[in-house]
Amino acid sequence: MKKLVTPLLLLCFVLAHAQTQKTVSSDWTSFNQTIEIQSPVKKKFRVIASVKVETTEPKSWAGVWARVDTKNDEDGFFDNMSDRPVKSNEWKSYTVEGTIDKNSKSLSFGGLCLYNGKFYFDKFELLIENDKGVFEPLAVLNPSFETPLKNGEIPKWGLGISKDAYVKVKEYKITLDKSSTDGKNSLLLEGSGIKPRLEAKIGNVEGASPKIGDMISMLEDLKARVERAVKNMSPYEIDYLHDEQANRIGSLVMHLAAAEKYYQVFTFENRGFNEEEKKKWDAALNLDQGGRDEFKGHDVQYYLDIYNEVRAKTIEELKKRDDAWFAEVQQRYDWTNQYCWFHVMEHQSSHLGQILFLKKRIPPQQKPTLPKEIKK
Repeated sequence: MKKLVTPLLLLCFVLAHAQTQKTVSSDWTSFNQTIEIQSPVKKKFRVIASVKVETTEPKSWAGVWARVDTKNDEDGFFDNMSDRPVKSNEWKSYTVEGTIDKNSKSLSFGGLCLYNGKFYFDKFELLIENDKGVFEPLAVLNPSFETPLKNGEIPKWGLGISKDAYVKVKEYKITLDKSSTDGKNSLLLEGSGIKPRLEAKIGNVEGASPKIGDMISMLEDLKARVERAVKNMSPYEIDYLHDEQANRIGSLVMHLAAAEKYYQVFTFENRGFNEEEKKKWDAALNLDQGGRDEFKGHDVQYYLDIYNEVRAKTIEELKKRDDAWFAEVQQRYDWTNQYCWFHVMEHQSSHLGQILFLKKRIPPQQKPTLPKEIKK
């Protein structure tokens, strides 16, 4: 039986901050180290760290996490403690245990936290099983965060969950704290200004009748998914055109707002767009070349603000009506009002899939090159 080559593992740390850097908005954050690792036979590993949480929000929690990436890009081991979240305000040690084998390519590990509060981490350890079944320690770089921060970065650690990107989250402040279990410092991630996501449930919307409440909650859930998909995209990404028949992602968000606006006047006022509304919304409603020509040159918030304004009007008007109105038939299409708004909901879902498809196919933005000086 061949032994795990420990010296090789110690030399193969992949530090994320040497790669692409990005700043995003999110309700969670994480940090990581990555080592390239494999074993000819299946072996267990353990990631151990001390964690404590100070928060007044029931949904806030922290955890230790580990992920094994495989050579053939199949799903490997992953555990982020979501089934046993850390919420205690006292220092305790937590363990994530997984396995590596001959198909393993790398092991990433670290800590994560969600929502508002103060999340403390200290004393990371990594142990891997030897041929006798005994867990032996491997080096973790800056395991107890004794090295001072540099420009808000954690020395020897990456931010995010990928070895290929260094992802800073606007909502989280990163500092060192004197409360610790090992050495003089611990890592403190402090989240603030974060609005927790709505609970995954349908209905029970204040001020709305039962069936209309169901519809509002489903519409809002899908809009939130669209917003999460696009909110951190750059102007380059929003304006990227996959091919001459495609639509830009910004124009697709505008299209969702336009379609919802149409069903507002159709169901609430029993009419189609008037001439003024056609001038404002038709390019977004119809897309194609008109949409490709008009909707570009804006940041993503421009489109989200319009989408949010339209949605606020939808909710306001729906709450004025009851389930009996939902059952009424719109004669133009012979559709009930309920079906019209179901159509708006599934329309969002359809274009969310399109947005995700296009998003994955955006190439990296090329930096402009300066022309070489012409020598006379």
